Amino acid sequence: MKDRTIHTMRTIGLGFLEPLVRLVAGEEPKKNALALIKSTLFPLLSILLFILLWHLGATALYNKEAEARIEKARTEQGEEAAIAMADCIASGDISCQPNTLPSPKQVYAAYIALWKDHLQITDKKREFRHKVADTNAKRAEQGLDPITYTGRPSFVDQIGTSLKTVAAGFVLALVIAVPIGIIIGLSDVLRNSFNWLIQILKPVSPVVWLLLVFMVVKTLITDPQMDKSFIISAISVGLCAMWATLVNTSLGVSSVDKDYINVAKVLKLGVGKKIFKIILPASFPLIFTGLRITVSVAWMVLIAIELLAQSPGLGSFVWEEFQNGASDSNAKIIVAMFIIGIIGFLLDRIMLTVQQLMTFQKA
Repeated sequence: MKDRTIHTMRTIGLGFLEPLVRLVAGEEPKKNALALIKSTLFPLLSILLFILLWHLGATALYNKEAEARIEKARTEQGEEAAIAMADCIASGDISCQPNTLPSPKQVYAAYIALWKDHLQITDKKREFRHKVADTNAKRAEQGLDPITYTGRPSFVDQIGTSLKTVAAGFVLALVIAVPIGIIIGLSDVLRNSFNWLIQILKPVSPVVWLLLVFMVVKTLITDPQMDKSFIISAISVGLCAMWATLVNTSLGVSSVDKDYINVAKVLKLGVGKKIFKIILPASFPLIFTGLRITVSVAWMVLIAIELLAQSPGLGSFVWEEFQNGASDSNAKIIVAMFIIGIIGFLLDRIMLTVQQLMTFQKA
């Protein structure tokens, strides 16, 4: 039971808790206690070191920018202007503060501000739904669309939009890449015939895919009620990210052990049963490796695609804060950066867990 627990923790990326499990289990308490201290102390020290270096770097950049502003005031307007600028910076006045890398404290304050803003917007949505509840009920009886909230989305809302977009793009990549990969993997002739096309399209920039998708979608979809920006973003993400799954699926299918194929022939299995009973289970390890890469690529290119497609999400949030130029804009961008990284890590862990549940390991 203990070994199974440790294996599960390793699978989901919590292997650093293994010494705690062994310590609780009672195996060599002193040795395991030391291992527990190392496994928890060193990561904690690395976090503290990172925060310290970040703080020192932000302070150095702040001082450098402050000195540059004071010197510029002295050069252009004289000593009195330089003294006034120095006093203004020391007072903490937002109008004259250096706009550079924010400190950890400023980023945390920006995170709290974003969370409070989300709570306020959530309250506004709740009040709006309460006000229009009767009206929407009447509109529903008349077959009309309900009145929806059209106010500014919160940071959490934009995270949800990005997750929906990347999920739609991942599903599209899965639907396209896995069947094509199976077909190509079953035939050496097809694999050699289309390999050139895959190698050419695989490194194409997300910007190019976005422009291509935009050309097609704007022609095919003319309904003004449909969210074109979401459709364009999701399709672009799927086309950018699907190539790892396609290549790995083709490789997995083509490298299935010949003994398995011979067993299928002996059992006289049809094509469908051979694929679903023999080939796919044997190919799952490589297929899921490709899917993990696809998820990571989809999440990475999403920000740039949302920015260019003007689709609401983390990409547009980062761009709007960059253009905003407010005193806390840089701190909010850093918050978004950490959120993007954490979500990307969690998505990879989820895919790894699913892979371990769906595949088998050779003895």
